[in-house]
Amino acid sequence: MFFFFTCGTHTFTSRLSGAENHTFQCQNCGNFSARPMKRWEWFTFCFIPVIPFSFKPYKELGCHICSFWQDIKYRPDVQAQMGGAAAPPPGQQAGQQGYQMGGHEHGTGKPGGPPPAGVPHQYQ
Repeated sequence: MFFFFTCGTHTFTSRLSGAENHTFQCQNCGNFSARPMKRWEWFTFCFIPVIPFSFKPYKELGCHICSFWQDIKYRPDVQAQMGGAAAPPPGQQAGQQGYQMGGHEHGTGKPGGPPPAGVPHQYQ
């Protein structure tokens, strides 16, 4: 007798409630196509979700053009527009954060270093 079982993972995605109509600039490709999403990854057994990999879903910005995902807690401009308490760093306006591109902070011309530790860059 032979039994065949399938195990794997599945990621459930949905729009973040309260921000269904918002779009933001993707920090990877620069397009204004990043949308706030809620993602939750589950372990599946025979295509049935059984065990979640986290206790609550991740709140991330997802770009459908370059498949870049970034946690919302690293984007103060997104939190400010969604009604969060976080404000942009001093000296910068919302939407003009100095993210790093090519060793320089974007928009400031100042040389920058590597991105902060623990910042997720891209999931594939």
